[in-house]
Amino acid sequence: MGAAALAVLLAAGAFFTLDWLDRAFPPPLESDGGLSVEVLDRDGALLRAYAAAQDGRWRLKADVSKLDPQFLKMLIAYEDKRFRAHSGVDPMALARAAIQLVANGRIVSGGSTLSMQLARLLEPRKERSFAAKFRQIARALQIERRLSKDAILELYLTLAPYGGNLEGVRAASLAWFGKEPQRLSLSQAALLVALPQSPEARRPDRHPQTAKSARDRVLARMARAGIIPESEVERAARQHVASRRLPLPAFAAHLADATIRAEQNALHHRLLLDRGIQAALEAVAKEGARRLGPRVSVAMMLADARSGEVLARVGSADYFDPARAGWIDMSVAQRSPGSTLKPFIYGLAIEDGLVMQETMIEDRPADFHGYRPRNFDMDYQGDVSVRDALQMSLNVPAIRLLDAVGPARLMSRLRAVGVVPVLPPGETPGLAIGLGGAGLTLEGLVQLYAGLANRGKARPLRHHPDAEAASPATVLTPQAAWQIADMLSGVAPPEGTPRLGIAYKTGTSYGYRDAWAVGYDGRHVLGVWVGRPDGGSVPGLTGYLAAAPILFEGFSRSGVGVTPFPRAPAGAVRLAASEMPASLRRFASSSGAPIPGAPTEPAPEIVFPPEGARIDLGFAHETDAAPLALKIIGGRAPFRWLANGEPLAETFRRRTASWQPDGGGASTLTVIDAAGRTASVRVFLE
Repeated sequence: MGAAALAVLLAAGAFFTLDWLDRAFPPPLESDGGLSVEVLDRDGALLRAYAAAQDGRWRLKADVSKLDPQFLKMLIAYEDKRFRAHSGVDPMALARAAIQLVANGRIVSGGSTLSMQLARLLEPRKERSFAAKFRQIARALQIERRLSKDAILELYLTLAPYGGNLEGVRAASLAWFGKEPQRLSLSQAALLVALPQSPEARRPDRHPQTAKSARDRVLARMARAGIIPESEVERAARQHVASRRLPLPAFAAHLADATIRAEQNALHHRLLLDRGIQAALEAVAKEGARRLGPRVSVAMMLADARSGEVLARVGSADYFDPARAGWIDMSVAQRSPGSTLKPFIYGLAIEDGLVMQETMIEDRPADFHGYRPRNFDMDYQGDVSVRDALQMSLNVPAIRLLDAVGPARLMSRLRAVGVVPVLPPGETPGLAIGLGGAGLTLEGLVQLYAGLANRGKARPLRHHPDAEAASPATVLTPQAAWQIADMLSGVAPPEGTPRLGIAYKTGTSYGYRDAWAVGYDGRHVLGVWVGRPDGGSVPGLTGYLAAAPILFEGFSRSGVGVTPFPRAPAGAVRLAASEMPASLRRFASSSGAPIPGAPTEPAPEIVFPPEGARIDLGFAHETDAAPLALKIIGGRAPFRWLANGEPLAETFRRRTASWQPDGGGASTLTVIDAAGRTASVRVFLE
């Protein structure tokens, strides 16, 4: 055998031996088991990340296509400028390192490529030695055979250390800058290039000056290499280095926890939430709870009524606040809904043709087979329109209507759309459910109100994109849903809050334990619960004072805008009292007997101004005349006032009013109550 043939044979043998060794002892490239679990929003933005279960490190998978191009350019120029050209080992860099070793008697630079550094990260060495270096070289060659250059970069930037338990450029950027590394400033990019070489010594939170010096060296080298202009380097060097570590995102913490419990083996979980909306509502909930006092929590949920997709879900005021039991998800807790089911009672009564908006209904003490509801303020309004009764959230009229339509029918309608109120053990549906006598979740309440916003059709709420979109079910007819929206959109907003053009209803449970507010427009529904997670009473906690301001602030800050209500469906009209059939002008109930001994209203009596009084309103002076205060006792609301035979512009429900006269002199004032009884006084105005 000739020398040439022998050389070929030996070369072939060496090749096959190396190939066998490469296949028999592959590099440990599988790292998914050590990655952080990520929960993402509908657009792929990070909602919450969890430290890797194996070692408690934050290790988020990098994607080169989503990293700042300038950062990648600086990293390659600083660490391995011939990265795209070599096959894992840079002979020129190794030769330079060898010369420096001989000249200085110590290792000055290792000549490592990014592929060799990745090999070291995959198999951490305990000490620097020639054996370890040769092992890195071999592993780098193996890695290059298996992975593309971009894949090598991604794996390196997933595993590179950045101080503490931070690994990978994404975790580092989130912890040091509070953002993903998609668009970095020049200063930030330089710091992320410098940190992996000595992550503990250069930690910005512990050694800010060392970190700054390392960043500046990167900037200077980039300027010398012509990567960035000198003027930009000078500007970047003047910027401060982040001096504290930020927590990684933890939005929608309760839902994220529930999601990973349901599917524990997945690394990425996608939700239908919108991170921008979620962040805004979490801030609103936190600020609202702080205003309301200690141990109070807030839960909120925003949904698209047409699709049933949940865009934001806030389970508590602060997940990490033990004083408010923040770990408890109050968006799915069973609580008394207070008056929030009243719109559905009125809707059923409208469906059945029992009432219209201007139908008069009694608000007086009544006994419904032993059940005696009372109004929240312990006062009664007498005769009121259905519209006013719903807007004022009066209890007795709601129970009169519930008694007429039937509690079982209300429960059946709620269950038909997938919402099941929880009754006390052994109880059957009774009239008390109309005032909060059944357990309901915020999620269930939002689903019901989504039906009101969606022309009476409610869809099951969905949190996950792969959840099947179920067919909608009827909670109310389109005509009844429109009538309810027309009435609730007329409820005045909380004091100091601008009118947004939404319909909303509040509720307060017995004992001031739960405060609710649910509002909707033509597209979105937002629900708010306020209270203590342990069920304790909070004196003075009401839906109007505590939950409604949070509702309006949440709608304003969510960014979804306000969608106009749809046009009235065919058959939905709002008639004046004079236009209604005689049978619908007053609701007549066969139950709800007056309570024996309950006071009845006497005839109205004007107590101010008194008969024959001379009252100085300022007509004799050059200043504008003051209005005249009017006050009565007795009578049945509503009240109509006449001044000198001319009716005042509005009807008054309360026993106080005011009149702005045109001039002085003798005047006659008359009041007429709902029963047609009158009282008059004659006065002289000066």
